[in-house]
Amino acid sequence: MGIFSRLSDIINANINALLEKAEDPEKIIRLMVQEMEDTLVEIRSSAAKCIAEKKEHQRQIEFLEHEQLEWERKAELALSKDREDLARAALMEKTAISDHVGILNKELSVIQQQLDKFNEDIGLLQSKLKDAKARQRSIVMRHKTATSQLRTRRHVHNDMLDEMMFRFETAERRIDQVESEAEAMDIGHRRNLADEIAGLKDDERIGEELEALKARVTGAKKAKPKAGKGSGNA
Repeated sequence: MGIFSRLSDIINANINALLEKAEDPEKIIRLMVQEMEDTLVEIRSSAAKCIAEKKEHQRQIEFLEHEQLEWERKAELALSKDREDLARAALMEKTAISDHVGILNKELSVIQQQLDKFNEDIGLLQSKLKDAKARQRSIVMRHKTATSQLRTRRHVHNDMLDEMMFRFETAERRIDQVESEAEAMDIGHRRNLADEIAGLKDDERIGEELEALKARVTGAKKAKPKAGKGSGNA
């Protein structure tokens, strides 16, 4: 893949869309940053070669322009010596050099256009790279947080955890059953302190009622007249 094709893909890429499709957002953004950095290095390397080529063309043009002047002076010299044939030949050399200079100037113009494009692409790619690195830090933090939360929730909703809680509940129910059986064993065999104190009060009331009943019965016996003694006096 060529540099400009890769650069176009990177510049036109929708980072958010790529992240949504990626299983590992942290990985995709890291790869994009790496791709941008590699592409930036390649573009600068190509720009450096282009600058060297531009300088070489400029040197050739400067040299050939100097040669043009030399052939023009030679033509003037030949003409001053009445050697029109030599003057014509010198001018032909000058014209050939002039044509070559024209070709080099056209090539130089193309090279300059390439350099302008390199400069534009480098600036745009640097801006993209800066934005991607800023997002990378944010995405790494968010991804780690989300992964940690997901791991925690998976543990919370894990079937093993549910089974463990079910075992706790089963154990609690078993303990309740054992305690109930123990309390049932005490029924009819042991009175607690409150029941014993209440029983004392009941015994006291019954004792009082018994004494009152005895007094009434005794009083009734004393008040009843004897049958034999009453009939004899009459």
